Amino acid sequence: MLDETLTYALIKVVKSHRNQMAAALLPLGLHVGQELLLNQLWREDGLTQAELITRLGVEPPTVTKTLQRLERAGFVRRSPDSDRSRLIRVHLTETGSALRGPVEEIWLRTDEELQAGFSPDERELLARLVRTMPR
Repeated sequence: MLDETLTYALIKVVKSHRNQMAAALLPLGLHVGQELLLNQLWREDGLTQAELITRLGVEPPTVTKTLQRLERAGFVRRSPDSDRSRLIRVHLTETGSALRGPVEEIWLRTDEELQAGFSPDERELLARLVRTMPR
């Protein structure tokens, strides 16, 4: 019964999609999810950890662990805010900035593969339906 539900089908698609993304990001030295944090910094470098938590909608330990790993990999650096020394700002390194193009290419390619076989109208409908689903 469960395997006949839409929820089951969605979970299978998401799991497969996540595995595909993981394999594509690994050669760049990234794990799935880390590119989402980097994306926030590509949009606005120098965010605080609290700002990243809010923008990503995740728990503080998740961001802390992700930042530690990204910092060890040389993709980000943390430094005190120039005006408020108690605030720590997260900045991209040159290496972290350089990941933007390859990551965006992976996302676009994976998006295309996900929608392969759909007509333009079906793609538009799928995008609209997924974006309006409750989160």
